[in-house]
Amino acid sequence: MSAILEDRHPLNQILALRGWTSEYCLRRVAARHRDLGYGAMAVRKEKVSRWTRPESPQTPKIPTQLAMAGVLGIDSREVYARPWPLWLLLALKDDTTIWESPWTPAGTIQALEDAGGFVELDRRGLLITTTATVAAVLAQWATAEPAPAVSASGRRIGAAVADRFDSRLNQLRHLDDDLGGDHVYDAARAESRLITRLLRDNTYTEETGRRLHACAAEASRLAGWCAFDSGQSAAAEKHFVTSLRAAAGSGDRTAGATALAFWANVRYSSHRPDPRGALDLIDGALAHRADIASPRVVTMLHIRQARAHSIAQEPAAAYRAIDDALAAYDRGIPPGEDLLSMYWVNTGEVFQAAASAALSLGDPQRALTYFSAAATHRDPYDPEKEPRGTAIYLARKAEAYLALGDLDGAVETAQQSVELMGGVSSARGSETLTGLRTQLTKHRAIPAVKGFLDETA
Repeated sequence: MSAILEDRHPLNQILALRGWTSEYCLRRVAARHRDLGYGAMAVRKEKVSRWTRPESPQTPKIPTQLAMAGVLGIDSREVYARPWPLWLLLALKDDTTIWESPWTPAGTIQALEDAGGFVELDRRGLLITTTATVAAVLAQWATAEPAPAVSASGRRIGAAVADRFDSRLNQLRHLDDDLGGDHVYDAARAESRLITRLLRDNTYTEETGRRLHACAAEASRLAGWCAFDSGQSAAAEKHFVTSLRAAAGSGDRTAGATALAFWANVRYSSHRPDPRGALDLIDGALAHRADIASPRVVTMLHIRQARAHSIAQEPAAAYRAIDDALAAYDRGIPPGEDLLSMYWVNTGEVFQAAASAALSLGDPQRALTYFSAAATHRDPYDPEKEPRGTAIYLARKAEAYLALGDLDGAVETAQQSVELMGGVSSARGSETLTGLRTQLTKHRAIPAVKGFLDETA
């Protein structure tokens, strides 16, 4: 029995899965231990057996655990968040459930449970889905049936529960605006886990079940957005496909289109951009345009379409998509009658996206014209709603000034961006500012530029 228990230890499972010997693993951990500044670490194979034995096991010291986490590709924060050896389970994560579970109510519950649990913190910003996977997901979403009513033996819940989740998710969206995705990610996942548990263990009418699926879709969508904002593109993609599954269960094409729009953002914004994959996702959503109830969601899809075309260096298609976004918004309904989640979509947002597209297309003068329109239009972009978004757009505006040789305008706008990013935890925002600073270093000889760089070092 002791041998069986020892084999089940997460560390021994990891060694078996990766084909590593104890000595090989320890050598890698020792090297990482040294690289992290913790000094030399003895490499003796009995260490592993002492850590994994079923009776009176030893616990590695925190520096050793941090070195091991680095070797296994696990974020160091997980070492502090979860006791030894539970954080090792992150290295055993298998994504099969998320991508390959059937598009049925039971399959959706499985995928939600998997995505809401342990998710690796991958800050490389790399995509994990292939073009074939994206095509398969779109085909399955297009034909999936809404979830039926549940007649299990659990406690019956009604529409009031879904109402409360709608309210909680609305608050989380605004907290993300104020604080950044890094702070809200865990809360969004916790919300998803709670909704999933209710879907799995309770009874409800078909209408309540569909609303709960819609709440699960939004919680997963928000988790995906927060993961992306934190620099975790791989985790974001898993959350977005799970959101799409839950949206299919709700029978709500609008929720599915929303998930696809945010997923497209990840595809064209990653460290290795895939604008064609982003356009496939957007086209998949727009194929069901007649069933998308929110004009602002349609507007958002065209905004994403414009950005994808601009990154693919297709100016005619990009500017045509901007025109389509403005037309869709003008055909819309009053904000109070549209989705609460689309509060941020207005004419100013369209112009900000247009400016970003023009900048990507190498037309900084046109970008500045759009940035100005975003601020001066009768339906302007509201910087009070989202300091993070405003900071990112200001950094791009500074890039436009820099491209035109206006160093004073670039520095002044960059300073405004830095001030707004204070207190907001966003990898996207930080990377945007880092990129701007890199461009400005070429002009360090200019006193105003040098002052800005020194202040923000």
